[in-house]
Amino acid sequence: MNTTALIRPAWTPATIALMVIGFMVFWPLGLAMLAYIIWGDRLDGFKRDVNRATDGIFAGCRKASYRANTQTGNVAFDDWREKELERLNEERRKLDEMRDEFDAYARELRRAKDQDDFDRFMANRNKPTAPTVTPKKGGKSGLLDD
Repeated sequence: MNTTALIRPAWTPATIALMVIGFMVFWPLGLAMLAYIIWGDRLDGFKRDVNRATDGIFAGCRKASYRANTQTGNVAFDDWREKELERLNEERRKLDEMRDEFDAYARELRRAKDQDDFDRFMANRNKPTAPTVTPKKGGKSGLLDD
């Protein structure tokens, strides 16, 4: 996901404006935008899970129709071809797993960076400011008057 996108699942001026406009036009649109802002970062994983489940359900149908339509009549070639296709599918599965691991790693890096930024902000915000010196009546100067 491109984090520099104008409309991303975060509290940006663009998403807030779209949410407000959505509520003004038709309240379910505003509600949908609010849900996207709050839970939109989980959509990639959800989409991937749904695609895998769907692929698993229909894989048997695809294999049966694919075999019926692609048999050449040469048993040795067909066997070799099946083994190669299985090997490629295994490689694809491994690459998908690696991509998922990298996505999780990148997501954790972003989360850690955000946490560091927030901690730095809170530390700067909670720093006590230096007391100011104000002159007291009688010519003495001291710290803040009580």
